[in-house]
Amino acid sequence: MSSKPRGSGYFGEWITDPFGLPAYRYTCDHEHDPKAVSPVTGLWRPPNEHLHQVGNDRIIGVASNYGHVQVRQDEGGPKFLNDQDPAKGVHAGGFGYLTDGETVLSTVYPSHGDSFERIFGVGYYQKVVAGADLVADQVIFAPFGDDPILISQVTITNNRPAPVDLRWVEYWGCEMYQFSYKAFIQGLISKKTSVPDLRRAINRNFEHRFAPIGTDGIMATKRFKGLPAGEKAQWAITAFFMETFFRKISGGKVRPTVPEASFEDLAPPPTFLVSLDAPTDGRMTDPATFFGAGSVLDPPGLHGPLGMEFGTKAGIGGMFLERRIHLEAGEARTLYFAYGYLPEGFEQDALVNKYKANLPSLLQESCDRWKAGRISLDTVEDSWIDRELLWHHYYLRGNLTYDSFFKEHILSQGHVYQYIIGFQGAARDPLQHALPFIFTDPGVVQQILRYTFKEIRANGSIPYGLTGCGMIQPSPFAPSDLELWLLWLASEYILATRDAAFLDEEVPTYPVYGRKARKARVRDLLAREFDHLVNETGTGRHGLQRLSNGDWNDGVVHGNVPPKKVGSVTKQGESVLNAAMASYVLDHYARLLTFAGDSTGADIAKAKATAQREAVRAQWAGRWFRRAWLSDELQWIGETDLWLEPQPWAIIGGAATAEQRAALVQAIDAELRQPSPIGATLINEAVEKRTEAPGMGTSAGVWPSINGTLVWALALADGAMAWDEWQKNTLAAHAEAYPDVWYGIWSGPDTYNSHFSPYAGQTIFTPKEMETGAPSAWTGNVKIAWTDFPVMNMHPHAWPLYSLAKLLGISFTEEGLELAPALPFEEFTFSSPLVGLQKTAGGYKGWYAPAVAGTWKVSITLSEDSVERSMTVMVNGTGCEFDKQGSIISFSGANATGRRLEWEINFD
Repeated sequence: MSSKPRGSGYFGEWITDPFGLPAYRYTCDHEHDPKAVSPVTGLWRPPNEHLHQVGNDRIIGVASNYGHVQVRQDEGGPKFLNDQDPAKGVHAGGFGYLTDGETVLSTVYPSHGDSFERIFGVGYYQKVVAGADLVADQVIFAPFGDDPILISQVTITNNRPAPVDLRWVEYWGCEMYQFSYKAFIQGLISKKTSVPDLRRAINRNFEHRFAPIGTDGIMATKRFKGLPAGEKAQWAITAFFMETFFRKISGGKVRPTVPEASFEDLAPPPTFLVSLDAPTDGRMTDPATFFGAGSVLDPPGLHGPLGMEFGTKAGIGGMFLERRIHLEAGEARTLYFAYGYLPEGFEQDALVNKYKANLPSLLQESCDRWKAGRISLDTVEDSWIDRELLWHHYYLRGNLTYDSFFKEHILSQGHVYQYIIGFQGAARDPLQHALPFIFTDPGVVQQILRYTFKEIRANGSIPYGLTGCGMIQPSPFAPSDLELWLLWLASEYILATRDAAFLDEEVPTYPVYGRKARKARVRDLLAREFDHLVNETGTGRHGLQRLSNGDWNDGVVHGNVPPKKVGSVTKQGESVLNAAMASYVLDHYARLLTFAGDSTGADIAKAKATAQREAVRAQWAGRWFRRAWLSDELQWIGETDLWLEPQPWAIIGGAATAEQRAALVQAIDAELRQPSPIGATLINEAVEKRTEAPGMGTSAGVWPSINGTLVWALALADGAMAWDEWQKNTLAAHAEAYPDVWYGIWSGPDTYNSHFSPYAGQTIFTPKEMETGAPSAWTGNVKIAWTDFPVMNMHPHAWPLYSLAKLLGISFTEEGLELAPALPFEEFTFSSPLVGLQKTAGGYKGWYAPAVAGTWKVSITLSEDSVERSMTVMVNGTGCEFDKQGSIISFSGANATGRRLEWEINFD
């Protein structure tokens, strides 16, 4: 049995770092260990590259086990500021070199040292290389907050018995790699040029310019030279055909609707590299000269000191800073560098000076801030649980970026969708990723909501996805569920925080700029979405919400229905999933309207919820609910197979009767949960699909975004089973079940292959396409596997946080707060800035801290062993009258500005 902490997997182990935070010590020699290799297409990344996120509210560093760090920046359009294309002499940077003139130690793996340690931390990436009695310890971190900057902290130690003169050269690249969806579209129809090559070709249209920053650093800017005539013509032809095709399906436009929108960033922000603690001793900007034809581990440019050169050869730019230091025997010294960019609103001197002020404590202060303001759970005996919650909190918040078109922060789904295909979507994804922030930082929720409101088109529809700078993604998908997610998050946010004033905030709507831009109040936009759901999406012959060409499941029609029959399904299809979800969401929206004083609107929403509940109840197939009605010809799916997606919502929304719920939970447990060690499968049998192999993706894969709702539903029926399902969906469970799969240990994809697949525990790839070179069923000539970028998807990070709140039975009503704890522990403490709950042998304690002062009703369902015990209730330190109805205790109390409502139930 492994002595490593639970969930460590094969590639390293979980540790507690010097800051008291969880960190992953990565120990794999990925260049020689065959277990490091994943099945990839070979087009996007090496098969043995493993990635970690280094982020704050603005910037994301994608840190590689090879030692380099690529910086993602979203203003003007998502991109890497520093591409990694070593075959072309382009090196991302985020590494450096230590030399005494003979020995060279680099923080590029594997270096020439005797040892090379890598730590994936909360907001940082640490690389420690040692050799020849010298040590270079480089920590690259994103300071907590909203600044577009990474700090490189380099501690150099001389363990020799004599003094030594050393040089450190810090390197960061500045060749862009835009996540251009325009290039992706062109790649779909081209057999000659790959999408990565098309994206890299964009750089040829920019001119590098470098300038010194005093004696401390380098500023790099890019000037757009214009598109060559051939590229303009090629794109014009592509745009015409693509716009014609996509307009029929989803209304997506290939050409910008306003000048502020674009597929690509033609005015990227300046980047800079600065020495923070002392002036530089040398600077250069020419990677071709520095790296030459030699190895990146021992570049010829390191053989002599750097001068003060500001030019490039071969059109490739980069930034090198040299520092020379003298160390006595046993002495250590820390150097500090800053790499960042300057979007609108930031000025280089002010930004850099902010971090020069307190260099030795920067990393400690940043790490301390990651500990606060989060969701936590203390169960005494299972310390790995709270370790994972803290890690999820970091990965989720560290994925925030800023969209300069909508002028809001955004939580992209990330993963293959953002980093390879090049779009932010589907629109439902940021909305569900924002749910945990209701408990931790309501300001983030507001920004995600505003971002989505600003997408809404005049007819009330929400685009499937966005790309570039404010461009609606041309997409074949026109899902029918997007309004539901927006209504849900807005209702949950306002009821939880009591921020009714948000309803009257005015928000610009798409296209945001120009004469067609309009403004609308939040309450009116929600009403528009309700109207679009009810009257435009509408219902079908069975009274169920319409399906369109997909709901949550993009593959329920595409890939599951013969292409020639998609049109008829789009016209006739109905979604039991949408209807079951609507039965809850529309009731929740009605609670919001009641809280806001709109009783008439609330009654209408309740009536629609009731109609959907009844329509779902009619689709009981004996042990579960049907999945969808496709058409007169294709009829129902989900009569003989158990499709998971609608089942949790049927319980949550109250469509399932008590008898149906009992049978449904039993079927889910036996058919979907028990056979799988990493959470319930989407279907109880692997379905043959042209787009996915059996056991992968929507063909009976495992999806954290669906299993999050399953945990919630099970918490209403069987607390022990719900807790078991929550644990099965953790990173730790995946690492224990599939220790040789590197992703799923510290981050993961949106779907794992289930036990039905011969590649269980991995994520989507198509072996036949890789072996034969056949076109992809989804993307034709553009080969994509989910294994090409199998981490930094936000579903496996967001849902464990939010579903944990549902294991506490936390529900917000128009009157206050309800709690019905389902955790199978005698004692526990759940904590968040908004809500807390502690259970002990002596009773319960809790708090509620909405943003607005008021008096709120609190109800809690007691455990069975507590119901008959005599008790007293204290509210804000004073005895309080309470009402007891069976196992439910209710009382009222007030919070005030800066003071939360605190309460206790003490058993006598």
